Amino acid sequence: MDGIIQIGFFVVLLAIGLFAGRANEQRHFRQLAADEEDLRDIAVSSDRGAAAAGSVRNAALVVGSVVIAEDYFKRVAASLKSLIGGNIMSYESLLERGRREAIVRMKKEARRLGATHVVNVRLETASLSEDWRAQRPMFSAEFIAYGTAVTRTP
Repeated sequence: MDGIIQIGFFVVLLAIGLFAGRANEQRHFRQLAADEEDLRDIAVSSDRGAAAAGSVRNAALVVGSVVIAEDYFKRVAASLKSLIGGNIMSYESLLERGRREAIVRMKKEARRLGATHVVNVRLETASLSEDWRAQRPMFSAEFIAYGTAVTRTP
């Protein structure tokens, strides 16, 4: 009887993770697309020389960071995939969301400063997790986008 309860609990958590996690992820992707469209007037470049390509009135460091964690379904799917190897597609969408969100937050800060461009943009990623000795470690990652916000004179 105890084993049936444990299996039932696992199935319920898996279903919640699948449906709630997928809905949350889709909502986040829609919000990212809307934010990216709203911020498309702020040009972003990884080129260092882009700042010198015109007359710059103001320059300031801007940073956007976010921490994104896996849901229960992603954890189970990744665990199963790790048995046979290959791409863990459930984590690929998590990483894409993190990178895009960090860039959006950086561009929002640039807009708040009145910038028209962000140059010399860099992306950093760090894996954050609970104690890996724990029975069920949680995967989360921090994404940081940073660059120099500049305001070009006409």
